[in-house]
Amino acid sequence: MKEMYETDLYGEKNPTWHEEDAPWKAGHIERMIKRNNLACDTICEVGCGTGEILLMLEKAFPAAILSGYEISPQAFGRAAQKETPRTKFHLKDLLSESDLHFDVVLAIDVIEHVEDYISFIKKLRTFGTFKIFHIPLDLSAQSILRAWPIAELRRNVGHIQFFFKQTALATLEDCGYTIVDHCYTASRLELPNQALSSRIMRLPRRMMFAANADFAVRLLGGYSLLVLAK
Repeated sequence: MKEMYETDLYGEKNPTWHEEDAPWKAGHIERMIKRNNLACDTICEVGCGTGEILLMLEKAFPAAILSGYEISPQAFGRAAQKETPRTKFHLKDLLSESDLHFDVVLAIDVIEHVEDYISFIKKLRTFGTFKIFHIPLDLSAQSILRAWPIAELRRNVGHIQFFFKQTALATLEDCGYTIVDHCYTASRLELPNQALSSRIMRLPRRMMFAANADFAVRLLGGYSLLVLAK
């Protein structure tokens, strides 16, 4: 699936590169960093897309130096036009670099796209003191019963790994990480431009989540997992 990003295919299917989601994602990352009082003089994002999340975080952390790494020439071209004195972008695979270390490394909606995601997660450990992962929880009872939502995610946005909360956390732990903090993010409830089916499910998801969060996510889906690990 790597060729989907190194060619124009992903951009053709997703012409905005999900820039409209960046304020929502950056807000959750900012709260996670501040809630855990992390030092963040240097922040790196692997698979940074067009760079919007880092540019939002630049405003939230005015002393930070930020670096974005992206393998898609199309996404990098858009990001490079927005560089600032504190935020720089690189058309490189971060894992091929050496002697780099950051206070915080972000992998936001990335690991579900990676063929050898176990090796990717293990190699990422050395690049940062803390890592923040945002992982879509695509596996739920309703998504498996309906089948087509998972097929659409594979076809349109290149998801080839699928998780629910327990497998996501266990994967990170098996790769040598210590989980410091984690929380659900309501991706299908709060992100813009949701399909009609997602809008219809907002109320049931909210009501069930208020009663039993873990059960609601396993049954109805619609959430992602934000994880702080080291």
